[in-house]
Amino acid sequence: QVQLVESGGGLVQPGESLRLSCAASGFTFSYHLMHWYRQAPGKQRELVAVINTGGGSTNILDSVKGRFTISRDNINNTVYLQMNSLKPEDTALYYCSTQLKHSSGSYYAIRGQRTQVTVSS
Repeated sequence: QVQLVESGGGLVQPGESLRLSCAASGFTFSYHLMHWYRQAPGKQRELVAVINTGGGSTNILDSVKGRFTISRDNINNTVYLQMNSLKPEDTALYYCSTQLKHSSGSYYAIRGQRTQVTVSS
């Protein structure tokens, strides 16, 4: 069964850190780009970070550069989002996602169940 399961969200104060994890199963994790998205109430979804298959190349949303880091462990099929110096505007539902190829040749996206990050004093 193809699955992404996030963990690590929670309530923190401004300036604190969280590390989100996304455990993948049911597909060859090391073959796929991995993404972290977030969506805050009333706002559009944002692509927060992307990491290539080997983990050597990443792209980070400008507003979180220098604070957030994406990494992956291809042995344990997990992608991480390390979030430091959190701000109230980072409050959102976060989820990981990737695209898989259907047997028909088309691509489809899968995502996890989402995890809430709330930054508040």
